[in-house]
Amino acid sequence: MDAIRPRSEPDSITGRDPKEDSTALNAIPTAHASHDEHAANQDGQAASSSSFELHRTTSDMRTTRSRLGLQPQAPIVEEHDLAEQQDWWWAKLRIALREPFAEFFGTMILVLFGDGAVAQVLLSTGQKSAPGGDGFGNYQSINWGWALGVMLGIYVAGDSGAYLNPAITFTNCVLRKLPWRRFPIYLLAQFLGGFVASGIIYGNYIDGINKVEGPGLRTVPPSPTATAGIFCTYPQAFDTTAPQFADEFLASAILMFVIYALKDDSNKGQFSASGAWFPLAMFFLIFGIGACFGWQTGYAINLARDFGPRLMSYAVGYGGEVWSAGGYYFWVPIVAPFCGCLFGGILYDVFLYTGPDSLVNQPWFGLKDLARPKAAILERMEKHKAEGLV
Repeated sequence: MDAIRPRSEPDSITGRDPKEDSTALNAIPTAHASHDEHAANQDGQAASSSSFELHRTTSDMRTTRSRLGLQPQAPIVEEHDLAEQQDWWWAKLRIALREPFAEFFGTMILVLFGDGAVAQVLLSTGQKSAPGGDGFGNYQSINWGWALGVMLGIYVAGDSGAYLNPAITFTNCVLRKLPWRRFPIYLLAQFLGGFVASGIIYGNYIDGINKVEGPGLRTVPPSPTATAGIFCTYPQAFDTTAPQFADEFLASAILMFVIYALKDDSNKGQFSASGAWFPLAMFFLIFGIGACFGWQTGYAINLARDFGPRLMSYAVGYGGEVWSAGGYYFWVPIVAPFCGCLFGGILYDVFLYTGPDSLVNQPWFGLKDLARPKAAILERMEKHKAEGLV
């Protein structure tokens, strides 16, 4: 999810120069041109014919996209860009916000499948009419749901890079020099995707929730009839704050470490899980994390899939206990994934990654930039502008 990467767009996970890594999270075989091809073709055409550029709808959106921190050249097929239907207002808005829209819907698909699996398992527990006479699914059904949601979300969020997780976006900004200007709008899109998806699940299963809890009643764990766990994670009753944080930190570190390994073509040996194989590899990674590290806290490992749905559950009547449950556990799935993903990325880069684009592979592990942060930021911004990334 094997196409050519954009000439100046960082890889979705590694953020490396496309000259060094031609695969990306969305690099799947397709009849359409990739983002790289779109950008390269359109830049080449612009150089050869300035008048031809005037007919492109994307040329009108370059300034807007740049201000949003996106690559000025939108990922759109050339013949679509020149089509008459691209000149009306919605088409222009879609071009301007194509990647944030992709992150929104990719995250929405992720949460729809994940929360949907939890809802079906929890609400049907003990139902005798189900195959096997004990509900429609078990814990492994939940792992299947989340793994499928991640895999399909990656396919949906093709041209954006399919980050689907603010902690992964953040880590790539730090270690792979993804433009920081892109982080806020991606974070917002991912958060809203999770919020909207959980609202859809609530509406879809509201009758089942009323059947389990009673009309108008909404409770959170450890209540025996609690249904708040459909939407966001809650720790086991015995779990204290330190183990909660450690559990989410560990799962997030594994997530980022393996993602970097999957995307590192210099370390694939006899195997390759990048390109078209990457979404399937992510399916097994998420399933494995859930099966092996999910019991104590529910393996949130993603602010967008936990905080957004938690806020939604508060809004529909689950009350202040969505924040206070588990010793005010709510902040753990917000902070721990950022810490864990950054640690996992650093661990991989220090010991395995040899590419020049990593901050860790700069002199003194990039620590010299800490002594001159303003100069480092300006240098990075100028480089991004020169490469056409913003």
